[in-house]
Amino acid sequence: MTLREREIDTPEGPARIHLTPRGSAGSLVLTHGAGGGIGAGDLVAITEAMSAKGWTVALVEMPWRVAGKKVASPPPRLDAAWVPLLAALTSGRWALPRPLVVGGRSAGARVACRTCVAVGADAVLALSFPLVPPGKGAEKSRVEELLVPVAAGRPVAVVQGRADPFGSGDDVRASLGQRGATVEVDDVAGNHTPSAPVREVVPAVEAFLATL
Repeated sequence: MTLREREIDTPEGPARIHLTPRGSAGSLVLTHGAGGGIGAGDLVAITEAMSAKGWTVALVEMPWRVAGKKVASPPPRLDAAWVPLLAALTSGRWALPRPLVVGGRSAGARVACRTCVAVGADAVLALSFPLVPPGKGAEKSRVEELLVPVAAGRPVAVVQGRADPFGSGDDVRASLGQRGATVEVDDVAGNHTPSAPVREVVPAVEAFLATL
């Protein structure tokens, strides 16, 4: 699939956007994790599948990645880049169609959760959400980030590998408890890397987007 590239300036430097042909079903804006890029297998598969179903998909290379750095920026700087680039994508003559679903894998999922209200998202898609760093205790849980869109009334879907060392789907459900009534959690094969079989990832994403 040929994607159209666009650069957007942010306070953290330029971000690079890779856009599918415009569709009318809605828009899905996804970004990568701290250790990979937009070529991750699940991101590519989701882009192809949802574009075929009429969604406009934008894959975002964050400024640190565009600059060629090997280490991701800290969370406040990731958020500082994400908010203005989403503003650029959702305003003006070529604004992305609604509903607007924001998300990404791992660190990208965290960014999308933290900023969903600021960017005016209608829903959040979290791929391989890094619930608790391996070897750390519950006090290091990032579940409160998942609860940001919940508190704002935004639907959330988490697609999690059964063997994810940052937390399985069951771990996510247990951490949410009764507070996560609007969070859908789907278990798929694989771990935290983007190597989980896309035959499971794509249907989970399709099912979630079909509810919006």
